[in-house]
Amino acid sequence: MPRPRSAWLMFIAAIIISLVLVSPYLRLDIDGSRLDMSGNLHYALLVAHIFTAAVAIVLGPLQFMSKVRARRTLHRTIGRAYLLAGVLPSAVTAIPVALWSGRIVTQVGLVVAAALWLVTGGLAYRAARRRDFIGHRDWMMRNYALTFLAVTSRILTPLLLLAQLPFVGDGTGPVAERVQSLIPVGQTLGWIVNLVVAETLIRRRSRDSGLHTHAGRGTARS
Repeated sequence: MPRPRSAWLMFIAAIIISLVLVSPYLRLDIDGSRLDMSGNLHYALLVAHIFTAAVAIVLGPLQFMSKVRARRTLHRTIGRAYLLAGVLPSAVTAIPVALWSGRIVTQVGLVVAAALWLVTGGLAYRAARRRDFIGHRDWMMRNYALTFLAVTSRILTPLLLLAQLPFVGDGTGPVAERVQSLIPVGQTLGWIVNLVVAETLIRRRSRDSGLHTHAGRGTARS
């Protein structure tokens, strides 16, 4: 579970990225799209994906804040809104948007991410229904790791560009083309890196919990 300060930092980053994501689409003008559109349906799905993704990005960190978790009704309401108004519609619309992109890395990377987003969300919900709160917490961490892709990819893509600048020449043309080619790579690496971090935190907490339980039993026997 992220520490309180980490949850607040994620919340602030989520708000900033969400504003960046939705701002070009507030006027619902297809000509203002940052991506090449094949038609009105493509644009409508993209807008639906972006706005519902923003819901998930912003609501997710609230689920990890102790004050919210302590208020069960609020925690449950936010969790359902996160999954049903954020993750579910955003993941479903992400699949056709990715397939229409025409880029194999985007198609494979984002379709796999969307599928994992749906699966981890479903497992988190099922664990909560079974009152398996530890399992619910772990699956929610994995799920939000996939949600946070929107933030991580915007950090990784510039870093990848900086790493390649010495090899792409001095002209602005090659650099601009390189940025476009690196965006799908940054998106794919983003969710992979996030899942690795989440899994590391989950396993570390599980190990520490096991050590504490073992130490407690040893003290009780002595």
